[in-house]
Amino acid sequence: MSQTQSLAVKTRAGLGKGACRKLRAQDMVPGVYYDTKGVNIPVMVEHLPLQKLYSKTASAHVFDLRIDSDAGQETKPSLVWKVVHHPTKPRITHVDFYGVDLTKEIEVFVPVEVVGKAKGQVKGGLLEIYRETIEIVCLPLAIPDKVVIDITNIDINENIQIADVALPEGVKAVYDSNYAVLGVVTAVAEEAPAAGA
Repeated sequence: MSQTQSLAVKTRAGLGKGACRKLRAQDMVPGVYYDTKGVNIPVMVEHLPLQKLYSKTASAHVFDLRIDSDAGQETKPSLVWKVVHHPTKPRITHVDFYGVDLTKEIEVFVPVEVVGKAKGQVKGGLLEIYRETIEIVCLPLAIPDKVVIDITNIDINENIQIADVALPEGVKAVYDSNYAVLGVVTAVAEEAPAAGA
């Protein structure tokens, strides 16, 4: 795991749409920090540092959230729980942070990365990826950047099931029934339209 990122936020008193609009006009993003004990703290954060952090951590990496308030500064291990983007501009308009307990496992989604070329592809088959992300459970600091799947030995009409995916130590996949993450299927030639169609 790489060095833990950090982000500075400040508590905010003004709530409601008007107050949030004023913050956005000052290049600040309104947000809420949800504590592990169920306490909600309204916060505000500068847009650029938030955007940079989110591009590195997305919603699957723990970082240090430094909360400045009248009582001083507290550092909380957190995840970006939810971001709301502007419908037309490349801007984040609201963010929810979620406090985590580093000693308790959590469930998150991480992206799948495919490496290699399947032997079924060499024979003319098509690679079908059924899941872009998979749900895992592990301690917050053990969350991997991605799950890498080597497809070299996959032949036509073969799948890789979630139960067969190799995961780092301490990381388990979350699923009720074994499902296919990806597979190689036969390339189907386009049929000529039927006469009179």
